[in-house]
Amino acid sequence: MNNEIFVFGSNLAGRHGKGAALHAAKFHGAIYGQGIGLQGRSYGIPTKDQQIQTLPLPAIQRYVNEFLAFAQEHPQLTFNVTRIGCGLAGYTDHQIAPMFKDAPTNCNLPEGWRTQ
Repeated sequence: MNNEIFVFGSNLAGRHGKGAALHAAKFHGAIYGQGIGLQGRSYGIPTKDQQIQTLPLPAIQRYVNEFLAFAQEHPQLTFNVTRIGCGLAGYTDHQIAPMFKDAPTNCNLPEGWRTQ
């Protein structure tokens, strides 16, 4: 069984039309209309709202915290985290990486994120 989960930035409308979200839909079972959580072999962390407008950082932090708790509760899975929020949402690695400072060891983070 494949225990790898592709973690991507999503929107609350669950419209996986671009970037890592589109990749998640095509290759990892992301479900159109579901913007949050485990779906197939992927996990969506919202970085945009229902109208596809970028969420403020505190809102993204709440969704990241939910994800980190989920990852902690599922040590048998490996979570391959993409640079959520750093593409279409427009944030920088410096703004997003600290949200993952307490990520469990079963989370593979983007280059440099564990040190920011």
